[in-house]
Amino acid sequence: MSKMPEIGSKAPSFTLPDAGEKPVKLEDFRGKWVVLYFYPKDNTSGCTTEALEFTAAIDNFKKLNAVVLGVSPDSCKSHVKFIEKQGLKVLLLSDPAHEMIEKYGAWQEKSMYGRKYMGVQRSTVLVDPEGVVKYIWPKVKARGHAAAVEQKINAFSMKK
Repeated sequence: MSKMPEIGSKAPSFTLPDAGEKPVKLEDFRGKWVVLYFYPKDNTSGCTTEALEFTAAIDNFKKLNAVVLGVSPDSCKSHVKFIEKQGLKVLLLSDPAHEMIEKYGAWQEKSMYGRKYMGVQRSTVLVDPEGVVKYIWPKVKARGHAAAVEQKINAFSMKK
């Protein structure tokens, strides 16, 4: 089980393929807020709710100079189907080996019907334009989360 990065620490670097298999690096977004949201599985109810809420707010995030990246262990092919089926506008990254998911502490022990297993804990890490971890939501409820993230970026942006 991995632990989440510390607030105020440099965000762990990563390179992962997006749905189109193009490599995406954290460094590509230097100068922007980066919303890294970790979710368990494409096309499941909670994950769909979360992705649709981020998609609905994507223009607000752009106005805040923020990019939204969804990360799951699903394949690029699965992401393509998810994006097409739901009309998503967020960038989805594929981490089947869950290396980045572990670096960010989202790979956790879970349990269902008394059975314990390892999986993605729905969580979000907010990285500021300098690449520093600014805020963490360790356990996320999908509904309403995009609005909470937007409010947090707004609050940080007002302080500057």
